[in-house]
Amino acid sequence: MFVIAHISDIHLDGTERSTGRAARVMDHLRTLEEHLDVILVTGDLADHGAEPEYEEVARIATASVPVLLCPGNHDARPPYRKALLGEDPDDSPINRTYRIGGVTFLMADSSIPGRDPGLLDDPTLAWLDRELASDDGPAFICLHHPPVPLHMPFVDGIRLQRPDGLAAVVERHPRVVAVLCGHAHTPAATTFAGRPLLVAPGVASTVKLPWEPGPGLDRDLPPAIAFHLFDDGRLTTHFRLVA
Repeated sequence: MFVIAHISDIHLDGTERSTGRAARVMDHLRTLEEHLDVILVTGDLADHGAEPEYEEVARIATASVPVLLCPGNHDARPPYRKALLGEDPDDSPINRTYRIGGVTFLMADSSIPGRDPGLLDDPTLAWLDRELASDDGPAFICLHHPPVPLHMPFVDGIRLQRPDGLAAVVERHPRVVAVLCGHAHTPAATTFAGRPLLVAPGVASTVKLPWEPGPGLDRDLPPAIAFHLFDDGRLTTHFRLVA
């Protein structure tokens, strides 16, 4: 069995609150390391896209298993590259391929600099197509923005634009097990291009569903984790709160 711990939207901003919530989740995951194969963080690592925030990400998001990251709409590519990747800062998409235990993870950059909605540009779609064609075995496409409506008006208004390009890539490659994303600050499960689409809960805060009482953004509910279990070609997901 291959076990993926999936978190998203840590929004580190230098405050004790955000740091404490992200550190609590990562501390919990480190107690489970012997059972985990990989940890995914699907975007909005920083809250303002500032270099010190990424330096904090680098300190907190560590484990003995691989920790894989991708940008979200709150992230800024140049400081992300400099602080997290040790690269010269530039504004091109940050796309990375990782192969772990026979499983491929394609961490795709769906951010649009300076905007909240997402987009996988043509070079990124071409990269996904090449990477999926270059190998076999199970693969997960990971990005920040959900490519389908989740029936959450605010989130749906800033979801992935032009999702048909991603759908065409997924449909061409049967090895894609699922699409994993964040952005919604609430867990969700649906389908996309005939595959599971699984949305991680938020760490920094939780977005309420339209029929739930109270403010739309709840900063008091505890952070949560999605655990995706891949075994014998079948994917099972569990969600856990971190008190």
